[in-house]
Amino acid sequence: MDSLASVALPGLWDRLVGSQPGPDLWVVLATAGAALAMVVPHTLWRVSRNAVTIAHEGGHGLVALLTGRTLTGIRLHSDTSGLTVSRGKPYGLGMILTAASGYTAPPLLGLGGAALLAAGRVTLLLWAATALLVAMLVMIRNAYGVLTVVLAGGTFLLVSWLAGTQVQAAFAYAVVWFLLLGGVRPAFELQVKRSRGGAGDSDADQLARLTHVPAALWLFLFHAVSLCSLMGGGRWLLGV
Repeated sequence: MDSLASVALPGLWDRLVGSQPGPDLWVVLATAGAALAMVVPHTLWRVSRNAVTIAHEGGHGLVALLTGRTLTGIRLHSDTSGLTVSRGKPYGLGMILTAASGYTAPPLLGLGGAALLAAGRVTLLLWAATALLVAMLVMIRNAYGVLTVVLAGGTFLLVSWLAGTQVQAAFAYAVVWFLLLGGVRPAFELQVKRSRGGAGDSDADQLARLTHVPAALWLFLFHAVSLCSLMGGGRWLLGV
């Protein structure tokens, strides 16, 4: 048994940190097109936006923990909205960073994923995403949220264990493209809602109250992060 473990563990580690060949350029372009098709049409976006909400609320939760706040729970709703609740001082840097991390989390995750794929770390990306989803599942506090995260985590797990190398690479590229492209649209949706007098308690408005910096400037920050991440991540994925 010990000898079997001594063989299996190094092999598992090598698989995790080793590099895998990237897909052909046509696959990279095809996955970008597939991701775009999930983001642009409103009917598909109503479903696919759930994945962006997972990243959004996960960003709030992770930064809350990193800044010393107590994360009490995350809820994901069928209308693709979400809520992350943490305890701590209702002001200060920790609260500001937590509030700012929602809209910026999906594009930044996409940027980080693009960096891993550019280095050929397909397996590492898939396993890291699975680990983050498992960690997030512990904090989910409603049935729909549990279902959504379990389906997402199960998909990553199945692909990473059962699919071939090329399928894994195509899946990973599609996911990263989706985070980069899907991370752009929510800020524009928020801008439209605010122009119509809605979303008065949005992240941008909460940040405005916390910092006395106009919500429009925070919205500009969300746009800047998402668009810069898309441009930088896109260059890495395309190898240019």
